[in-house]
Amino acid sequence: MDLTIHSSFLPQTDPAAAIAFYRDALGFEVRLDVGYGDLHWLTVGPPSQPSTALVLYPPEATPNLTDDERRTVAEMMAKGTYGHVVLESDDLEATFATLRAAGVEVVQAPTDQPYGVRDATVRDPSGNLVRINQRR
Repeated sequence: MDLTIHSSFLPQTDPAAAIAFYRDALGFEVRLDVGYGDLHWLTVGPPSQPSTALVLYPPEATPNLTDDERRTVAEMMAKGTYGHVVLESDDLEATFATLRAAGVEVVQAPTDQPYGVRDATVRDPSGNLVRINQRR
């Protein structure tokens, strides 16, 4: 069996801010930009990986959620405990400097972790944690 990752989903609450973060700050391509009524989905991904994508979806479009669950999701997103993604960079210091210059919210500056990686963490405009590992 030969499986690859096609897409992963992260919630987003502001499509314009998500584009500014993922396209303008991270350098991802916007591959799809789809609206349906008041809802808006974006598909983004790194130019060097055309078959791998992040789908940034409106959390209120999740089927079968109760109002209480929607409030819980919104609270978790605001705290940064709902969605996250781990990216990899061949130059963490340069990537971090670019993100800091773009005004991205920093959670953790580049740090050597006891489990063998060097990484940094930022938050996207919807509260999702974006951890960036140093490529070895």
